[in-house]
Amino acid sequence: MLTTAVTGGIGSGKSTVSAVLRDLGAVVADSDRLAREVVAPGTAGLAAIVGAFGPTVLTPDGALDRPALAAVVFADPAARRTLEAITHPRVRARFEQIRAAAPADAIVVNDIPLLVDLAVAATFHLVVGVRADQERRVGRLVGRGLTEADARARIAAQLTDDQRAPLCDVVLDNDGAPDELAEQVRGLWAKRLMPFEANVRAGRRAVRGPVALVGHRPSWAADGRRLAARISAACGGRRVDHIGSTAIPGMPAKDVLDLQLAVESPATADELAPALAAAGFPRIDGNRQDLPRPAGDDPDRWIKRFHANADPGRAVNLHVRVADRPNWRWALLVRDWLIADAAASAEYRELKLAVAARDADDPTTLRYAEAKEPWFGFAHDRAEAWAAATGWRPAAAGAEAMGTVGGPA
Repeated sequence: MLTTAVTGGIGSGKSTVSAVLRDLGAVVADSDRLAREVVAPGTAGLAAIVGAFGPTVLTPDGALDRPALAAVVFADPAARRTLEAITHPRVRARFEQIRAAAPADAIVVNDIPLLVDLAVAATFHLVVGVRADQERRVGRLVGRGLTEADARARIAAQLTDDQRAPLCDVVLDNDGAPDELAEQVRGLWAKRLMPFEANVRAGRRAVRGPVALVGHRPSWAADGRRLAARISAACGGRRVDHIGSTAIPGMPAKDVLDLQLAVESPATADELAPALAAAGFPRIDGNRQDLPRPAGDDPDRWIKRFHANADPGRAVNLHVRVADRPNWRWALLVRDWLIADAAASAEYRELKLAVAARDADDPTTLRYAEAKEPWFGFAHDRAEAWAAATGWRPAAAGAEAMGTVGGPA
């Protein structure tokens, strides 16, 4: 099945998105409703809240006094974090129960307003964000009965749309009429969610047509962190790196993210294949070795496994390589060398543009890659000389865990 999170700030339109998805056939779990269930009278969740905040957050009949609790947590970030530590794990556990009970071909949606952590976002196949102008959100909340001051305080207590965007695979705009948002959701369902679910269930990659060279996109860095975190979560926290041209600032590239998963052995790579397929990255047979560098090196030191995206909305090449083998090291070295050496980066950029222009009538990935191989053979000694001169070593594994390469999400 496919699991999808729907997230956004208060008043952004999450409920509308979830309602449309429910009408289209999704199994929807509303985190707000689940949050009420896990703190109902007699639950361990309510007992924990009383233990943390005292009996003043209870109504006379022993239920949770939500306005009283809100007055405490919205004014005190530490208190809010304490509350979230109590409720979030319980809400997540209830969602897992709902997911486990859903049909095998279901698209399971978690309406989760407070999705703030990359590690949590990584447990979903897809995260859908909903954004709206702050003044529109304030107006919607006032229309629901909040005071303007309360509405603004609640918005201020949450992530901004810009802060939330790196956690999201797709962001829907809700500055227009409700029908416009609903139309976006229907398009997402038909063009991305349904094909994605079918691909995951069948264990196949998404259809990928010719991809043209484009200018560098700043969004690639956040995309790389998010996808790396998702892959790492599926593989027990193993190291995942964003490599290739999309990882090099300013470098034009085809809009295909190259990621590298480090494993202990080829056998480990094979053992992880089912988990990767279930997470949306099925294995592609036939691509089991990189070209040795330098030529003549033992080919057995350059073996790998190759996976690709089941998501039709984001092309990914996932290279599964044994950590510390030459091909694992080379992918990191060439990335870091091109980031550090402006002259080499410019040279490679001109090569890519020339090859793309020459082969514009036949933009297949294989032909494009083959045309660049002679340059990489020539560049090998230069990259190694740079590594020797600078003392370069691959970054420590902890810097890459859960997709944190390049800084926090």
